[in-house]
Amino acid sequence: LLLEGLYTFKRYKGDKMKLTYSLGVVILIGILGYTFWNNTKQVDQVVTPDMGANTALAKVILPETFSENAKVGKLLYEAKCVACHAVNASGQDGVAPPLVHKIYEPSHHGDESFQRAVSLGVQAHHWRFGNMLPVEGLTRGDVKMITAYVRELQRANGIN
Repeated sequence: LLLEGLYTFKRYKGDKMKLTYSLGVVILIGILGYTFWNNTKQVDQVVTPDMGANTALAKVILPETFSENAKVGKLLYEAKCVACHAVNASGQDGVAPPLVHKIYEPSHHGDESFQRAVSLGVQAHHWRFGNMLPVEGLTRGDVKMITAYVRELQRANGIN
């Protein structure tokens, strides 16, 4: 669409109507691009739990029940993850993203990505919250239970 606008601009530079249309398309694309890519705050340092404004970033609908694994995962999540990712994985403004979000759906971030995030940390790439540090004191089994909890929250919110 951008190339079409530029082509039209070049080809019809004498026709004011088409020139105006072409410039409008280019400006609209620029505004939409800026809005899409600049919709979160930039944090340039590594994020720590005490930096948050405690403002949830996602409204999370809870499932009626949790599986036994997810119940264990919820307890582990509340002990190790809630300080940054907030209650029910809803995220915190300026601290950490919501895990109940389409970015973390299984087809994009498989269960192993949660394992790697906990053991290795994560360089900021989808969000502008800064880097996630590794989480000490969790086993692979613990992370599997936390992932079960997060996945059940995601399914209850239409993220499969």
